[in-house]
Amino acid sequence: MSLTIELDLNNHKELYTFNKVAKQANGAVLAQIGKCVVLATVATEFDNPASEDFTPLTVQYIEKTYAAAKMPGGFVKREGKPSDFETLTSRVIDRSLRPLFPKGFIYPTTITVMVLSADKDVDLQTVALNAASAALFVSDLPINKPVCGVRIAKIDGSLKINPTPSELKNSALDLYVAGTKEELLMIEMKSIASQEMVEIDFESFAKVHQMNEMDEDDLIEAISVASNAIEIATINYEGTFSKAQKQTAQIELKASQTNPQIIDFVKEKYYKETKAAVAKLAKSERAVELKEVSRSIMQNDFVVENNWSLNEISDAVAVVKKEIVRDMIINEKIRADGRALNEIRPITIETNILPSAHSSCLFTRGQTQALVVATLGNQKDGQMFELLNEKSTQNESFMVHYNFPGFSVGEAKPVFSPGRRELGHGNLAKKALECSIDPDYSQTVRLVSEILESNGSSSMATVCGGSLALMAAGVPTKDLVAGIAMGLVTDNEKYAILSDIMGLEDHDGDMDFKVAGTINGITALQMDIKLGGIELSVLKEALNQAKDGRAHILSIMNEASKEIVPSDALPLVEQFAIDPSKIVNIIGKAGQTIKEIIEKFSVSIDLDKASGNVKISGESKENIKDAANHIKTITSNANTKKEYHHIEFDKMYQVDDILEARVSKIADFGAFMLLPKGGEGLLHISKITKDRNANLNNILKVDQILQIKVLSVKKDRIELALSSVLEA
Repeated sequence: MSLTIELDLNNHKELYTFNKVAKQANGAVLAQIGKCVVLATVATEFDNPASEDFTPLTVQYIEKTYAAAKMPGGFVKREGKPSDFETLTSRVIDRSLRPLFPKGFIYPTTITVMVLSADKDVDLQTVALNAASAALFVSDLPINKPVCGVRIAKIDGSLKINPTPSELKNSALDLYVAGTKEELLMIEMKSIASQEMVEIDFESFAKVHQMNEMDEDDLIEAISVASNAIEIATINYEGTFSKAQKQTAQIELKASQTNPQIIDFVKEKYYKETKAAVAKLAKSERAVELKEVSRSIMQNDFVVENNWSLNEISDAVAVVKKEIVRDMIINEKIRADGRALNEIRPITIETNILPSAHSSCLFTRGQTQALVVATLGNQKDGQMFELLNEKSTQNESFMVHYNFPGFSVGEAKPVFSPGRRELGHGNLAKKALECSIDPDYSQTVRLVSEILESNGSSSMATVCGGSLALMAAGVPTKDLVAGIAMGLVTDNEKYAILSDIMGLEDHDGDMDFKVAGTINGITALQMDIKLGGIELSVLKEALNQAKDGRAHILSIMNEASKEIVPSDALPLVEQFAIDPSKIVNIIGKAGQTIKEIIEKFSVSIDLDKASGNVKISGESKENIKDAANHIKTITSNANTKKEYHHIEFDKMYQVDDILEARVSKIADFGAFMLLPKGGEGLLHISKITKDRNANLNNILKVDQILQIKVLSVKKDRIELALSSVLEA
């Protein structure tokens, strides 16, 4: 029999219906907020345990276009490859729910979340996570606590829980937090740039680019608000959802395969050798040395007598290695590579090493290396995409694409299409950098990060290299942005916070915590907890330690920025803003004016009717400046029709006048002529030759003097014909 539960939580009226649909799944729920309806299911194969010692969990978030009464875009009219938003939402759900699974749970499990009905005023990521958690909690899997996800905005200086998507657009902060009633499990945060009107003098104002970086204390306050909201919600979920909870299945959790006797043997006889291997600075050297330790142990007579395998020995060495790494950090305050807990690895930076790219930056920190390349394009070059809650197609003008080839970690595998990890890392770097770009900048920017080496936080290397690549490309940015990966190791009584963690510390530590920002504050943050949550006091300490590390990295980046030499491949561009109402004067009747400007100066012109932004690009810097001055003249004289047409041809010339004029510019459709009494007219190709396909450059030359005849005169235009050709 179905059960419907209605809750009023965190600015939402939530409706959960159990035992109504998808009854053959291990757990299922229909969740509704407003007009948004989501189906979440959990399916597990208890009769097909995995052989490896890990939890084989798959999460799929799927949007159905019928949910918004839309047809699928593209040639094939059915849902196909997941969008980036669907993939990133799947990652959010996975990272929030995976910590709930007990150690030794090895049964293939798939969590599927489908959006059946959409509502433009409802945040789909929040609903999706809470629905998935509800389905998991009422299933027969050994999960005994629900998770809640909340989003926090900062609007007009005040924090708001679960804003609508439209409210979020006016927020300075986008903070997404997931957790249980006792602990935080996952945090994502980004600051949102804005333009503020600032008074310059008594009568004039100007737009000021605000990055809205978050101060560490302000961020802790926002996370605290989220934590309280999560606690209230999960207590309500636990108390009400238990009515629909199935009896937990009788399953066996896989015990550790590592033989305790072998672990004790390695500790007693080969502890020094293992510790010496851990102390190797290079990642590859450490891996080789640990293998050598395992092979040497295999030669021991006691090992031969007990018939222990190399795999058993290697597993035991890995356990001892982890204990050594953690003990060194907590008790000796020394890391495997000899660094202090807050010490940053050596950094080297080279910019514009690729001569044919618009800009590039090779950022190396320790054994992590990212080559970040920027490419500039016009507004039409942006990535087109559709959102379920939006009626129109969107245009993404800033893209960050992250690639992680196998050779970066010494693996012999081919390069495949980007997976969830690549999309997630690229999205994190985009969040960190996006607010630094002037919102009025209208060009499309694509950053591609090629990870050439990886031993700790390649996504943060992407942020650092990306910020310098933007600067090298001439993109107007408010400030440099740096990223740093933090770690945590704890034994319940003591803990140690690590700055700039390497792969070993990420693997054997208890927290992966990435922080990006400027010298003024945080622009993006991502945290995943591997243990049972984190106290806000520890989180605050980690944020402040990250701030010091970020300042160190930014000082090195700032010095590197002074050495930037612009690439010869950079497009020549001039950009300025005019009164949007005067855009029509640049376009002219049927586009005639802008066409003449483009032909005369050999430039490309992009106009934004909403903002009044004018972008001129071309191959000649002089032509670009001349075109800009010409446009500014047109718009400055466009207050009245008389002022716009500052040359009144009907008062200066008469029909049948024979004039001598100079060729100023040759275009495909004719020649622009400088007239003797002032002004400029077009001598159309039809008045020069009968061959409309003729190349006028073979007939005329710039600065050539021609005898022309006036065919007709209007106030703002003059029509000319070729009378005869005289030698210049």
